Amino acid sequence: MDFTLNDEQTMIRDMCREFAEEEIKPRAEEMDRTAEFPYEIVRKMGGLGLLGLPFPEEEGGAGADFLSYCVALEEIGRGDASVGITMEAHISLGATPFHLFGSEEQKRRYLIPLARGEKLWSFGLTEPNAGSDSGGTETHAEREGDQWRINGSKSFITNAGTEMSGGVTITAVTGWEANGHKQITNFIVPRGTPGYEIGAAYHKMGWRASDTRPLSFQDCLVADEQRLGEPGDGFHQFMTILDAGRVAISALNVGLAQACFEESLKYSRERKQFGRPISAFQAIQFKLADMAMEIELSRLMYYKAAWLHMRNLPYGREASMAKLYSSETAKRCADQAVQIHGGYGFMDEYPVSRFWRNVKVHEIGEGTSEVQRSLIAKSLLRS
Repeated sequence: MDFTLNDEQTMIRDMCREFAEEEIKPRAEEMDRTAEFPYEIVRKMGGLGLLGLPFPEEEGGAGADFLSYCVALEEIGRGDASVGITMEAHISLGATPFHLFGSEEQKRRYLIPLARGEKLWSFGLTEPNAGSDSGGTETHAEREGDQWRINGSKSFITNAGTEMSGGVTITAVTGWEANGHKQITNFIVPRGTPGYEIGAAYHKMGWRASDTRPLSFQDCLVADEQRLGEPGDGFHQFMTILDAGRVAISALNVGLAQACFEESLKYSRERKQFGRPISAFQAIQFKLADMAMEIELSRLMYYKAAWLHMRNLPYGREASMAKLYSSETAKRCADQAVQIHGGYGFMDEYPVSRFWRNVKVHEIGEGTSEVQRSLIAKSLLRS
């Protein structure tokens, strides 16, 4: 058993750490305050190959392994969670469906420019009435010759409305299975397709510099060649995508938790009360110790899930464990970071205020904590 990152993984980690320190962290407060999408940063990430890290070179990517991608996400998320979720949603949810399930023509047309960072892409699963119940999709598509007519709406979709956004891949009901379940199929909808409308950006508590919008489809016609896989493949496709996405989100959680710890450690050494740095008090030391311990455990959990994934071994349970534990670790770290900062932690001039606002959605996106516990329990009962 070897927990050492190899040379390539270490190089990617160090590059992303340097990029986060030099390009992201100095602008994080401003990005949060203005809620403006960080085009310059995202384009620089594309130029470094970060937006195509886990894809083969023949598909426009950097050819890195999955753990390298997760380690990169941890460092980018440590710089700012909004930039981190932009990267994660683009790769795990936007581009990965093309890599796993796309035809050669679809990979050439869509994946290559996405992996090169020339465009961003979205995945439309969540709906107003279908969140944790992802099988409750109401958006539907009816076949008309060699076209499909799509009607419905999607909610909370990341990366759909930027000037770099190329389109969205969505789930839609296309019929019924023999067992009475909905037949769900995925469709590729490029931006500018008639009937595809991108709503105004949400006003959010956190992740304020990321792009999140509702989408609507009204008699939106797409060609049959815009179907991803066969009719009925959609449910299996998005469940596969979500498993890997949960491991990636875990790395993002760890990055945010690490940022909370580092700011708290720094502040505790500088802040003096009763004539001593507050780091000298056991109450603060215990908080720092708990934060460091839970961060390390979260990191090891996502490392293991990524390791299983790279070896084509079952990893769904581990992905849910990693996502659940790391998101709740990040929340506890953010809460303690504000507590350590005291009244200053309540002020937006201090990064921990932003961390606290960002962290809540980490327990919701790509499967709530309640869903993760349910998935873990089901896997235990099946074993």
